[in-house]
Amino acid sequence: MLLTTKGRYAVSAIIDLAQNNKDCNVSPRTISDISEKQNISVSYLEQIFNKLKKAGIVNSVKGPGGGYMLSDVPEQINISDIIRAVEEPIKFTKCNDHVKCNKNEKCQTHNLWKGLENHVIAYLSNISVADVCRENSLATNI
Repeated sequence: MLLTTKGRYAVSAIIDLAQNNKDCNVSPRTISDISEKQNISVSYLEQIFNKLKKAGIVNSVKGPGGGYMLSDVPEQINISDIIRAVEEPIKFTKCNDHVKCNKNEKCQTHNLWKGLENHVIAYLSNISVADVCRENSLATNI
């Protein structure tokens, strides 16, 4: 699996918003502020935030002082939800489960990759945005 920039940038942007929530500083952040801090293009972030808003992960505030805020506390938002919201597939097999990957049958390694996929999804589902904000490196927890 190769996580594309869309998934990585979405997670980075949400972590940025969550860190803005510290000390009750929950004012909206503009896309241009996040763009500058995260070094992500504004137009790409706009596409990402449209999907995050549609998925209910962020809310937008219009007008002066407007921008985006998390729709829930960081403890209630998990990383897999963010990745799914931007339509990033967490997939290790080359086939769909209902389509055979090697002509008319599953390839010999199908179950191996499907098992790994399930572990990655479970791992990302058990990590909240708050966990990422608290940890410098989650890799030690694997």
